[in-house]
Order: sequence, then structure tokens, then C-alpha cells
Amino acid sequence: MIVVPKGKKHRPFAKKEAKIMLIEPRGVVNTGNIESEITAPSDQWI
Repeated sequence: MIVVPKGKKHRPFAKKEAKIMLIEPRGVVNTGNIESEITAPSDQWI
């Protein structure tokens, strides 16, 4: 597991296909503070 600190710019890369599980606090928007056609609904919680 890796934790990316808040505000840290990062660009993950893998030579082969990788699967990830992203854990974020409720209310975090996948596109930051910009709403567009690629903004995902924040409705899936486990």
C-alpha cells in the first residue's frame, strides 16, 4: 500500500496492466474542484 500525501503531484505508471483500489474520504470528487462530463458520481461505498 502507498499513501500519496495531500497536495503531492503524482503520475502512476506500470509496464503491464495493474489493478488498484482507491480509498478516499466521502465527498472527494474524482476531477478535483472542476465538474465536467467525466466527473463520476460519488455513490459507491464499501
